[in-house]
Amino acid sequence: MYKSENFVEKVKYLTNDVGVDVVYDGVGKDTAILGLDCLKPLGTMVVFGNSSGNCPPIDPGLLASKGSLFFTRPTLMTYGTKKKDLLHSSGRVFEMLSTNKIKLEINTSYNLSDVSKAHTDLELRKTFGSIVMKNDY
Repeated sequence: MYKSENFVEKVKYLTNDVGVDVVYDGVGKDTAILGLDCLKPLGTMVVFGNSSGNCPPIDPGLLASKGSLFFTRPTLMTYGTKKKDLLHSSGRVFEMLSTNKIKLEINTSYNLSDVSKAHTDLELRKTFGSIVMKNDY
């Protein structure tokens, strides 16, 4: 979507120029700075991926000038360093999966012998959602 339409204008239109509380960005370089323009004052930008490349450095002054915004780049391992926390979090995810509160989108499956094709398709951004590697050895 971010390549085919101006998502900042779309968000502003949908929110009557108010903006949103949180932006979750899995793209990175191409969208992270633009995503800041979708936030309302005191909003939070969460960058969790970098499919277009690493996010550029963010100047704290920019965050201040756009409404005292917050910016974070969480990593899973920070939240799973203690075994009990990891077990609790994963248990909640598995519970939501089993009750269809969240659904996995598996786009493509590859045989393990085709791992290089899987990597190429990921790099060329031919995939979306999750991919599954099947053991064919």
